[in-house]
Amino acid sequence: MAAPHWASAQPDASRDPFTLGVASGDPTPDGVVLWTRLAPDPLNGGGMASSRVDVEWQIAEDEGMSRVVKRGRAPATPDLAHSVHVEVRGLEPARWYWYQFKAGSHVSPKGRTRTAPDPRAPLSKLSFAFASCQHYEQGFFTAYDHMVREELDLIVHLGDYIYEGAGRDGRSRKHTGGEIMALTDYRNRYALYRGDADLQRAHALFPWIVTWDDHEVDNNYAATVPEDGMPRPQFLERRANAYQAYYEHMPLRRSSLPRGSSMLLYRRLAFGDLAEFSVLDTRQYRTDQPCGDGNKPLCPEALTPEATMLGSQQERWLMDGVSRSRRRWNVIAQQVMMAKVDRGAGEAQTYAMDQWAGYEVARNRLLKFLADRKPSNPIVLTGDIHSNWVADLKPDYADPASPVVGAEFVGTSISSGGDGVDSYATVDAILPENPHVKFFNARRGYVRCVVTPERWQSDYRVMSRVVTPGGDISTKAGFVVENGRPGAQQA
Repeated sequence: MAAPHWASAQPDASRDPFTLGVASGDPTPDGVVLWTRLAPDPLNGGGMASSRVDVEWQIAEDEGMSRVVKRGRAPATPDLAHSVHVEVRGLEPARWYWYQFKAGSHVSPKGRTRTAPDPRAPLSKLSFAFASCQHYEQGFFTAYDHMVREELDLIVHLGDYIYEGAGRDGRSRKHTGGEIMALTDYRNRYALYRGDADLQRAHALFPWIVTWDDHEVDNNYAATVPEDGMPRPQFLERRANAYQAYYEHMPLRRSSLPRGSSMLLYRRLAFGDLAEFSVLDTRQYRTDQPCGDGNKPLCPEALTPEATMLGSQQERWLMDGVSRSRRRWNVIAQQVMMAKVDRGAGEAQTYAMDQWAGYEVARNRLLKFLADRKPSNPIVLTGDIHSNWVADLKPDYADPASPVVGAEFVGTSISSGGDGVDSYATVDAILPENPHVKFFNARRGYVRCVVTPERWQSDYRVMSRVVTPGGDISTKAGFVVENGRPGAQQA
C-alpha cells in the first residue's frame, strides 16, 4: 500500500510543539540520527492536527549555531505521531556538533551530539555510561542529572525505558491511565516519561544507543507469548502498538521502522579501532521461558537445543560479526543476565528462567563460540534486574577448569524498585556458591565505562535515594578488565 500523502500545515503558533525535547543517536563516522516530536499537548495524544508539518533542522559546529554545516526539512506526519527522524550524513568523524529544529514560529531547545571516530583510525579513549529500568512511579530520574556531568561520548540504554502498568497511588509519581494497550496509550506513556527534565537533558547532551527489554511491551513477554494469557491476535496488536510508539520516541534509523508487529532493532556500531557494539534484542525472537518462568530448577525444556534467546538469524548475525571484528573490545549490549547464577542456597539449585540461565544450550553455545574463536576482549553489558553485578563468563560453569572467556557488567536501575539497599541477605547467602560473581549491590544508578586500548574500567555509580528528588551519587566500586586477560578484577 502506498504511503499516505499528508497535506502540509503549520503548528498552532500559541502552543510550543517541542515539549518532549530533542535527542540524537546511533552515531556513525559521518553522521547521526536527530530526533524530535511535535506534541503541544503531550499527555493527550500530542495535540497536533491530522496533517503534515514540515520541520526545519540544522546542525552546526558551534553551540551558538553560527557555523551551520548541514540543514534541511523533514516531514512530521500523524502516522508517526509527528515524530521526526533525520539521518544526517557528511559530517566529520569524532567531533561534537549542535543541532536545532524549527516548526512554524517555534524553535526547539538546542541539542549536542558527537559523531563516531573513523573505524580505520586509532582511538585512545571512549567514555560512556549505560543505564536501564526507569520506572516513573517508583522514583525520580535524578541519576541522569549526575550522568550529564560526566565526561562522556555517548549513553547506552539497555531497556525498560517505560513501564506499562496502570497508575498507582502512594508512589513517588503516578502513571496516567490504566495498563497501556492501544497506540495512543503507549504514545501518552512515552510522552509522560519524556517530559522528565533530567531525562530530556541527558538526551539533549549526548548521542544514545538504545535497545528495549520487556516493559516497553509487557512484563516478561517472549516473542508472541504475553505474560497473562492474552489471545495471540490481541497480543500481536498490542506488540505492534508498542513497537511503533518505541520507534516514534527513539533516535533510530529508518531501517528500524516497524512493519506491523515486527521491528529490526539489533544492529552494530563501531568506534574507531577501539570498540564495536553488537546491540541485541532478547525479546522479539526468543522461545517462551521454560519451566514456568520464575526461579526454578532446570527442567528438560531449559536444556533443549531448540530453546533460544536470540532466534537463529540474530545468533548467526552476532557470531559472524564478532568473528570478523578487528576492534580491541567487542561489546555485546543486551538485556538479561548471561552469567549462570545458582539462586538456591545450599543443595538446592534454582535459576532465573527469564535470563540466559533458562536457555542453557543457547548460552553455552555462545560462550563456547567465544572460547573457540577467541575474539578480542568480549564484554557483555546487561540491565533488567535492578541491581549491580560483575561476573566472569565461562562456557561450562559446572567445570572449575572451564576458561574465563569474558566479563559481564550488569547495571542497576535508574529508579525501578525505589531506593534499594546495598545488599540482600538472600543474595549474600548464594554468593559463595557462585565464585565467578565478583560484585553485587542493589542501589540505583548507572555504570560509567572508560575504555582505552589496554584497559576497560567500569565504575558503579550509585544513588543515595531516588524516591524523593535531589539524591547524591557516589562510586560504590570499580572493576577493570585488562587487554588480553579475560575477566574482571576490582580496581
